[in-house]
Amino acid sequence: MKSLGSIRRSFAPWADPAAKPYILFENVTKKFGDFVAVDDLSLSLFEREFFALLGASGCGKSTLLRMLAGFEEPTSGRILLDGQDLRGIPPYRRPVNMMFQSYALFPHMTVEQNIAFGLKQDGMPKPEIAERVGAMLKLVKLEPFAKRKPHQLSGGQRQRVALARSLAKRPKVLLLDEPLGALDKKLREETQFELMDLQQELGLTFVVVTHDQEEAMTMADRIAIMDKGKVKQVATPAEIYEAPNSRFVADFVGSVNLFEGQVSKASNGAMQIASGDLVLKARNGADADTGNTVWFAIRPEKIRVTPQKPEGGDANAMEGEIYDIAYLGDMTIYNVRLDDGRIIKASTMNSARVNENILSWHDRAWISFNSDAGVVLTA
Repeated sequence: MKSLGSIRRSFAPWADPAAKPYILFENVTKKFGDFVAVDDLSLSLFEREFFALLGASGCGKSTLLRMLAGFEEPTSGRILLDGQDLRGIPPYRRPVNMMFQSYALFPHMTVEQNIAFGLKQDGMPKPEIAERVGAMLKLVKLEPFAKRKPHQLSGGQRQRVALARSLAKRPKVLLLDEPLGALDKKLREETQFELMDLQQELGLTFVVVTHDQEEAMTMADRIAIMDKGKVKQVATPAEIYEAPNSRFVADFVGSVNLFEGQVSKASNGAMQIASGDLVLKARNGADADTGNTVWFAIRPEKIRVTPQKPEGGDANAMEGEIYDIAYLGDMTIYNVRLDDGRIIKASTMNSARVNENILSWHDRAWISFNSDAGVVLTA
């Protein structure tokens, strides 16, 4: 059985029609004056899911998270958690906890005092607090730093304190608002895997808001792409990347080349697309009739760049000139200007230290890709 991309784990309750959503947004709208932040949005999340809300600033993702936390109330619609309508329930009575981008640690308190704060507010007995704090310190590997204050910690350590404090009350759902935004790139990448492992170990439901595509693709079981208060697509990372449902999603996630054209022939899922002087052969065809305008979306890594014209009947091939080159160590990115002026981006992995057929600026080159390497879009 073929699948799109790698499978992170065999957890997929959304594929079961009988599965009951754990968190349900039903026709939720949120307005701030005349501005519509969330627009008639419906969304289902499942227990133990690591779910990501991904979108540009102002798309409504943080507002959605704040409504789930109880910091905002929907203008209309309702939000259910484990079957309970959350309307009117204050944040401190909801079985959720939120970890903010700023971490919001108390500077005058030690690490263990910060973690214990919410437990003390709830009136938990001191022996139980000590036991829970110890367990949290062990979980986030901060036992040697228990007596330190936030200013004595690195950014990654402060992030772990905030995470431990959020988990100490054992919420049913942990909400994370840009949780790794304050970390440097290398530490952010390490922490992504730690969060994934921690979420699966605890068996909690995580909902993360981020504008970082790589972060969402790495951590989440599913991703909701948002724009202007609406959800554009909800799917697994591989499905979002390999099978976007629109030009917006294809262009938003990763890098993509889009060929616009008209369907000149269509039969049994295969079609030909007339795009300027080019005729593209495409599979993964959408529902489109002859004469319809469509877009063929193909990722740069699916395109081959060669000095000679490739052989093979199934390949789309076109000639151009190397316009730009970016060497990134693990890969090289080529911008190839076709003879009709279009610039196509292709990327190749540098799997060998020495390349005998190296291409340089202004060289003539061929780009090619198979008919099933991309996806045909109608919107």
